[in-house]
Amino acid sequence: MGGRITLSQPRQGFRAGLDSVLLGAAVAEDCERLLDLGSGVGTAAFVALAHAPACHGTLVEQNPEMAALARDNAATNGFAARTLVIEADVTAKGGDRKAAGLIENGYDSVIANPPFFEAGAGTLATTTGRAAARHMDAAALDLWVRTAATSAAANGEVIFIYPVESLAPLLAAFSQRFGGLTLLPLAPRPDAPANRVLLRGLKGSRAPLRMLASRALHDAEGRAFRPEFDAIFRGIARLDW
Repeated sequence: MGGRITLSQPRQGFRAGLDSVLLGAAVAEDCERLLDLGSGVGTAAFVALAHAPACHGTLVEQNPEMAALARDNAATNGFAARTLVIEADVTAKGGDRKAAGLIENGYDSVIANPPFFEAGAGTLATTTGRAAARHMDAAALDLWVRTAATSAAANGEVIFIYPVESLAPLLAAFSQRFGGLTLLPLAPRPDAPANRVLLRGLKGSRAPLRMLASRALHDAEGRAFRPEFDAIFRGIARLDW
């Protein structure tokens, strides 16, 4: 973000990357009430808040260490007055989520970068925090989408970023609860297949699904980001989709 945001993260375990910045930059410009599910140290939410001075963010994180860092990061970046960090399980029952402080039908935008490997797939990370951040089965993923749907306000948007190879259960969960689905495939280079996707659904919409053209982060050669994404990662533009 061109130095606009400073983050403290754990020395070991899951670390925020480009996906978190893309997720935060994908939030609607007029969002006033943001909910970040599984927020970690707050990267995606703080990107969104940096773009929208009138927006207030609620961050939900189960790991106490990560939640504490999110609070510290909110203070460091001047977002403390606009940020509420809740320690809660995204997949908990509605009564437990409500008791923790989540509001039903209360958020203009709900975002998440949830765990993405099905249970037992891949190689489990060596640290518990990183493993928890990476591994989840389809049933648990459906609970994340359920919580997002319950939390979003009428006509609110729900945005997840997810690996393409694990997209099927996410798309199924969204299709049951939202309309106006928009898929944006993201590829590393123009000649490479998409490896991640942004998926947005609108609560209460009946509009059909749209799949946008794939966008490449880099040109065919070199390590520089294409202008569209360079502007996003420097914090001078949102994601236009």
